[in-house]
Amino acid sequence: MATDTPAAVAAPGTAYKLLLSCPVGLPRSRISVKFDPSFDRIPHPDSSLEESIDEIWNQRLQENPSLYSGTKFRYGGHSSHHNDEPNQEYSVSLHLGLTDYRTFVGTNLSPLWEKFLLPSEDDSVCCQHMSNPLGNAAIVETSDEKIIVLQRSNNVGESPGCYVFPGGHSEPEEVGILAHQNDVEDVGRLIERVSDEMFDGIIREVVEETGVPASSLSEPIFIGVSRREMNVRPAAFFFIRCNVDSSTVTELYSRAQDGYESTKLYAVSAEELREMSQRMPGCHQGGVALYELMRNAAKNA
Repeated sequence: MATDTPAAVAAPGTAYKLLLSCPVGLPRSRISVKFDPSFDRIPHPDSSLEESIDEIWNQRLQENPSLYSGTKFRYGGHSSHHNDEPNQEYSVSLHLGLTDYRTFVGTNLSPLWEKFLLPSEDDSVCCQHMSNPLGNAAIVETSDEKIIVLQRSNNVGESPGCYVFPGGHSEPEEVGILAHQNDVEDVGRLIERVSDEMFDGIIREVVEETGVPASSLSEPIFIGVSRREMNVRPAAFFFIRCNVDSSTVTELYSRAQDGYESTKLYAVSAEELREMSQRMPGCHQGGVALYELMRNAAKNA
């Protein structure tokens, strides 16, 4: 890692909680989605708190008129399913609803975010009044066994200047979802599309943010969900192998479509990653923990 590059800012809210850990890594075939309105956000009974969502959003719009309240998948929890086969394979179902960027800004990113929480050990109950869009991020390992880390631009709205993994969100609009549907046949096809978007979305984000073509990336492996303790921001993490080396990735990064969101790409060893993690937002520190659990499971296999 270059020593003459300014260090990333110390990340606020570095504490995290692992909501789901899959150290063996789960392929697309073992991840399903339960997409239902029951996993949407529940409005808070305090009307003044609810009204603050619009107030904060309108304030942000005045500061930045280009903001767009796009639809997002809301994380409402998960369930695990074990079968009786000898190899004891298991699968995971992600519980997803719908939310939008406006509500995310007005709840999770609000100065009043803690007031939206309920006192419960059950995460889905504790966060039922939060927007909680499910972010995604990828631990991308190059052919020379380096991990790709980006330094966020100081101009972005969330975690400016921090180290992060490539990622963003899977997008409902990518699979034609603007609202929940009631037709039973359509719901079946819809859920299949949503499940695929969990994996297609992270590939798209890696391609856009690093410039590495999809043809150079392996099929993503799901390794878990981490939540930043500050503003309870959840993110799904995936492991992806890249068939080009770190120097080639650095060259490709200069042509990345979304390069403006970050200022520099680093290709680091596992040891360097541990050091950098102290300057990552909590959900991405959780991603480091999920990656290390995966590495340990592979060593012990």
